[in-house]
Amino acid sequence: MSAAWPSAAQYGLLNCEHCGLLSRAAAGMHEGRCPRCHARLHFRKPNSIQRTWAFVIAAAICYIPANLLPVMTTTTPFSKSSDTIMEGVVLLWSPSSWPLSVVVFIASVTIPLAKLIALGYLLVTVQRGSLKSTRERARLYRMIETIGRWSMLDVFVDTFVVALVQLQPLMVVGPGPGVVFFAGVVVLTMIAVETLDPRLIWDQREATHARHT
Repeated sequence: MSAAWPSAAQYGLLNCEHCGLLSRAAAGMHEGRCPRCHARLHFRKPNSIQRTWAFVIAAAICYIPANLLPVMTTTTPFSKSSDTIMEGVVLLWSPSSWPLSVVVFIASVTIPLAKLIALGYLLVTVQRGSLKSTRERARLYRMIETIGRWSMLDVFVDTFVVALVQLQPLMVVGPGPGVVFFAGVVVLTMIAVETLDPRLIWDQREATHARHT
């Protein structure tokens, strides 16, 4: 097995999650507080796996009504219609607006589902103590952390449409209940990414290396 680089924890160093300062725990103390911003320091985020699973499960529950309930309701003097995310994607699909349809589909359906699957995969592999593809899993974590904020794109699109298309009394456009659940999915997955400690990906590898040295 190739040699592993020593970790900061092995040297008693802690990285502040708030200001990014790398510091050493005070003598006789296991952890402590950041000397710059006084935030509590941890070698590993406390209860990271349990908290992340809770947010992932909650997001998965919200994902179902987010796609089944209407996200936009259009009212005219003659009719009232409500559209789900997929119905909106279909309605937008035309020679002139198909790029917007693709963007909405990717941002509203694909990315949230992919984040849930990726987070579940990371949690399962960490709990199983997997030694395979540690670098790839670390890159996967950084990727879902980076793209997570763009999942709010569909909520922004709905908000702009509601604000712009207010042709009262001819037409009134308002958000549907699905928007609330969709926003819940986005927020919960973003929190889940923050509560998951990516350093756990490397712990089993370092422990295995230590046993063989």
